[in-house]
Amino acid sequence: MTSPSRILVTGGSGYIAGVLIRQLLDAGWQVHTTLRDPSREPALRRQLGAATGDTADQLRCFRAELLADAGWAEAAAGCSHVAHLASPLPVGVPRDANELIVPARDGALRVLRAARDAGVQRFVMTSSVAAIAYGHGPGEHQLTEADWTQLAAPGVPPYVQSKTLAERAARDWVAREGGGLEFCTVNPSVVLGPVASADHSASVVIVQSLLQGRIPALPRVGFGVVDVRDVAELHRRALTAPGLAGERFIACGGFWWLREIAAVLRAELGEQARKVPTRELPDWSVRLLALVSPTVRAAAAELGVVRHQRSDHARERLGWVPRPPREAIVQTARDLIALGLV
Repeated sequence: MTSPSRILVTGGSGYIAGVLIRQLLDAGWQVHTTLRDPSREPALRRQLGAATGDTADQLRCFRAELLADAGWAEAAAGCSHVAHLASPLPVGVPRDANELIVPARDGALRVLRAARDAGVQRFVMTSSVAAIAYGHGPGEHQLTEADWTQLAAPGVPPYVQSKTLAERAARDWVAREGGGLEFCTVNPSVVLGPVASADHSASVVIVQSLLQGRIPALPRVGFGVVDVRDVAELHRRALTAPGLAGERFIACGGFWWLREIAAVLRAELGEQARKVPTRELPDWSVRLLALVSPTVRAAAAELGVVRHQRSDHARERLGWVPRPPREAIVQTARDLIALGLV
């Protein structure tokens, strides 16, 4: 596939999207991006370093949102590639799963239709390991792109449902109506790394909460970790490598227990990590608290579960090599401290 000239990156103010757009601008792409709120454009341009200078005219912003048709055709016009990153990622647990499912699923289909109608060649969708790793029961699991979250399993969280249903719907649509559109997904684990502003991902809240002492003790939970810069790079590779139609690529640097993340913060930050907990929370107390707290209830379902999300395919097919998760964890913390967010 030849080097493209113009790409649409949806959700330009998002955590991964901002890093990806910066990489694309540096590589000489012409970038279209969408914003729900056009008033955020100046801040986005300042963050990207694209307010003035050589990259100012490389970036165009369009108003569009996942639940409305307006703006998507204009944003996709003239683009050869699309990176669809816009999707809701809440900090808490919504009362109604459809608050996440509907915009994630319907938004993906809106962008796909606009891309097909604009003659886009390659469409890379940001899915998640949430669409792969859940509903497989307790214990330890080795997970690859061949696996899918089992939505019929009890207690699958709304966010996990939304990512699974959105990716399934997108793949079904491409098979039926995509024509020559080449579609693949990048499925990241928990994304940490550099933080540019207070408008960051909900995943960063994990480190922020530890530094602020809002997690008084450490439940026996863990998750895969990956650096945002590496997730953006994997998107770039998936945009241009030939022959990727239908592919999935897990982006994960390795599984980490919450207690291991806390230990790294204390070791690397010293006095700045004084509020990071050291005490582990017994499983029985988590289950007791889960009776009254939806957030704790979600954590209780994760107790002792180990999900190794293997990135061998991305390494072998695309030559992708992620940073050690420790680097992403420490960088997140240092940036949060520098920005005064803890």
